[in-house]
Amino acid sequence: MQRTTIMLPEDLKRRAMRRARELGISFGEFVRTCMEDELRPKKQDRAGERDPLYAVPVHKGKVPADLSKNIDTYLYDEDER
Repeated sequence: MQRTTIMLPEDLKRRAMRRARELGISFGEFVRTCMEDELRPKKQDRAGERDPLYAVPVHKGKVPADLSKNIDTYLYDEDER
């Protein structure tokens, strides 16, 4: 292992040390575990989980003729709806 010094806000360190005590591990182990969790390769999100396009309900009625041309307006521009 390699020793590293970092600067933490007092409140963040206090909360992290408290959580490490609750878990029964050292502060260093807590920091290493958090870093491992954050840096672990993420599985690919299933298609559409984060894409708002897939959140648009399926229309049973008439779909706007310009939907594909103006998809960003329909998805993101609340004033244009």
